[in-house]
Formats: sequence, structure tokens, C-alpha cells
Amino acid sequence: MSAPHTDVEQVEAANTAFYEALERGDFEELSSLWLTPSDLGIDETYHDPADAGVISCVHPGWPVLTGRGEVLRSYALIMANTDYIQFFLTDVHVSVTGDTALVNCTENILSGGPAPDGDGELGPLVGQLVVATNVFRRTPDGWKLWSHHASPVLAENDEAEDDDTPS
Repeated sequence: MSAPHTDVEQVEAANTAFYEALERGDFEELSSLWLTPSDLGIDETYHDPADAGVISCVHPGWPVLTGRGEVLRSYALIMANTDYIQFFLTDVHVSVTGDTALVNCTENILSGGPAPDGDGELGPLVGQLVVATNVFRRTPDGWKLWSHHASPVLAENDEAEDDDTPS
């Protein structure tokens, strides 16, 4: 078993690799970062590899996705429909217990699609604040994602602030 500080560093590196693959639109790299049935000792000849190993993912506003097929399909759709995305991670906290690691972080997301006039330029950039929990499992090939859950952070309502102002 490796030293605790080394585990934390390895999990941080796996977490960073996940976001970098998403930014680059590298579907093959992103796919390789998720658990496979063989990582869990499941014989794929007797189980559907799309469902075995039950990885899961919750994107903001989406239902729970389970199994490699559903999870990876969701990332393929996101990559196909996003011209630009960049993640600035803050409040990153890593906790490792045995062969399981938990990463909590805030995703400060900057994204954009095509320009409205269709001239091939990038349209306006949109910022979004999301909190995420990424669960990793140690495998012989390193730390791999078991689950990703992201929830939007609701913006404060300016009207609510006005209600608290003394008259």
C-alpha cells in the first residue's frame, strides 16, 4: 500500500486528468479514466460491459446515469455539443480511505457554443458554478472514476437582499 500523501497526490492527478480530457474533448482519454468491469474483477464474457461495474454520473439537471454505456454516451453528447469548455477548480478536498477516494470541489465552468450568426466564430461565453463530488477507486492501473455527481450552485436572488434591508 502506498503512503497516504502519495495516494492523495495520485487521486488529485486522476481528478485533474478527468477535467483536462473533458476540456480537450478527448473521448478516448476520458473513457479510459472510468472504471471498467475488468477493473472490478468482473468477467466481461458473462456480463454486459455497458452495465457491469455500475459506474454512475449525475450532470446538473440530468437524471442519474448508470453503467458505462449511459455515462460515456452522456460525455460524448456533451463534447459533441460544446465548442469550448474550461474548468477552474477551487475548494478541492481529497480524502482517501483504503482503495476508495472522494474528491469534493467547485467547478467554475466557462463554456461557449457557436456564434449566433453561424460565421464559425465562438459565441458568447457563459459562466456556471457547480459543486462536484468525484469518487475514485484504486485499480492495478491507478485511480479510476467510479462516480461523478455535479449540482449547480444557485445564484443569490437580489430581491431577497432587498427584503433584508431595513427601511
